[in-house]
Amino acid sequence: MKIVIFDMDGTLIDSKKDITASVNYVRKSHHNLAPLSEEYIVEAINMQERNLAKLFYETEIYLPKDRDLFELHYESECVKNVYLYEGVEDMLKSLVDSNVKISVATNAPTQFALRMLEHLRVKPLFDVIIGADKVIEAKPSPEMLHFILEHYKFDSKNHKAWMVGDNIKDTLSAQSAGIDSIFATWGFTPVSDAKIVVKKPMEILDIVL
Repeated sequence: MKIVIFDMDGTLIDSKKDITASVNYVRKSHHNLAPLSEEYIVEAINMQERNLAKLFYETEIYLPKDRDLFELHYESECVKNVYLYEGVEDMLKSLVDSNVKISVATNAPTQFALRMLEHLRVKPLFDVIIGADKVIEAKPSPEMLHFILEHYKFDSKNHKAWMVGDNIKDTLSAQSAGIDSIFATWGFTPVSDAKIVVKKPMEILDIVL
């Protein structure tokens, strides 16, 4: 059995426009702050060590009212501008057609992952779609990956698994879970010194198949 676990934002989908809209909505509504750029927000999200509350809302901790308003706004916003990166759908379908098992491990809340992937008509391709709200520790912890591997009854002697992502957190979670990682550069992070780097989704097929 072969298993490929995908990160979502910046790997499968481009969601930066909608994330930016919702962050800026909270900034204006609760803090009367000027809007941030998409580039700033993507860079902040991809930092290995960061305090997003400080970077986005200038508060030391994530205030419940900010989190609640973001999620309320993003629930409808998240499907307005989101799209699959070019070649992603064909790559996913080729993996499934080749009997490769595919799942999603995202640090986004599960509800948004399900909503966006359903909107983009690829949700049925995945066996497991899990977000950070379903585990104690998000990536770079391997907890989500362990959950998915256990779902497949993964056996490292007889099976092969990969984690595909656009962030060092994806790479670290794969290392901790004892599986290979593939770094995607078409999304939020255009360069990487990772061991295995792919520039186009279809290159994943060359590695996995």
